[in-house]
Amino acid sequence: MSTMKFCRECNNILYPKEDRENKVLLYACRNCDHQEVSDSNCVYRNVVDHAAGEFTQVLFEDVASDPTLPRTKSVRCASCGHGEAVFFQAAARGEEGMTLFFVCCNPNCGHRWRD
Repeated sequence: MSTMKFCRECNNILYPKEDRENKVLLYACRNCDHQEVSDSNCVYRNVVDHAAGEFTQVLFEDVASDPTLPRTKSVRCASCGHGEAVFFQAAARGEEGMTLFFVCCNPNCGHRWRD
């Protein structure tokens, strides 16, 4: 089975592209103009079907170390008293609408709560 290919110029994913004129399979970057000839004429396609009602799962252990999530120092952890938490909105199980979740940034704690 084939592996994903990445652009030598900008490290983005290369996508299969047909060169009809030369009858060759290329891999092309959608970010820059880099293209390279494929070493195989096979293209693999992976389709993921999600069941109705299936939700993305948040792994709370990884949330506190995620640099893309906003942080606040205006709350205190009820478990350890640490003054910094990561927060995000997500749909809570069995509830409609969005819920604001907090996760303590203390690596020894990881306590989570809702607002």
